Amino acid sequence: MEHLQDTTTLPNGVKMPWFGLGLSGAEDGDEVANAVKTAIVHGYRSFDTAALYGNEKGVGRGIREGLQATGLSREDLFITSKVWNSDLGYESALAAYQTSLKKTGLDYLDLYLIHWPVEGKFKDAWRALETLYKEGRVKAIGVSNFHIHHLEELLKDAEIKPMVNQVEYHPLLTQKELHEFCKSHSIQLEAWSPLMQGKLLEEPLLVEIASKLEKTVAQVILRWDLQNGVVTIPKSAKEFRIVQNSQIFDFELTEEDMERISALNENKRSGADPDNFNF
Repeated sequence: MEHLQDTTTLPNGVKMPWFGLGLSGAEDGDEVANAVKTAIVHGYRSFDTAALYGNEKGVGRGIREGLQATGLSREDLFITSKVWNSDLGYESALAAYQTSLKKTGLDYLDLYLIHWPVEGKFKDAWRALETLYKEGRVKAIGVSNFHIHHLEELLKDAEIKPMVNQVEYHPLLTQKELHEFCKSHSIQLEAWSPLMQGKLLEEPLLVEIASKLEKTVAQVILRWDLQNGVVTIPKSAKEFRIVQNSQIFDFELTEEDMERISALNENKRSGADPDNFNF
């Protein structure tokens, strides 16, 4: 991982950037469009949205403007969206995918995920994602917020294994067992909320390591993600932060510092527990 366009290869051969821009919370319209365009201009190639975020239309606009500004083509980008809980049926998930395409103005998505493991529903949605994949309408499929037991349940009947599991992941929630399970099944782990919504930026150990390396705490955390083999998608709509967050390819954490950061784990979440959510 030496530069911003470096990729990991998913089990089906699709190349997914290690680093991308998360778009949760970015307002539809100018805010999200400008964030996407700015990120493309500064070298980002991966963008993560979802039906729930309500900003797919603005994301599509930002993609078009970014491509126009840089001369890149659609194939140079990796775009992810997610099917929301209310659409976790077979036909409804197929329809939700088409809605996401229509809103973004894209012909295909690179990655489509089941957003949350709603019991009794996610298997039907997974069959829909398998159909989309087998028909060549999406490049890769996966899940989000799945614990080991959710994955085991899905794998009982799945024809195609999830290629990605996007979960909350940061130094206070290292998800070691889940990460090992995913690696053993060739499922790429991806981190949402890698900075714990900013709550980790004053953690003394991280401040110490950042000061030693003359880097920001955010850069140290994001580098820790990558060195752990975890794709990461920090979110920001501010140009300064978008650029700064991506400047993590000119240094490396020592094995000792990696272990010290991992030892901060408290199994502490900033978001909902996938075993206990009511949405």
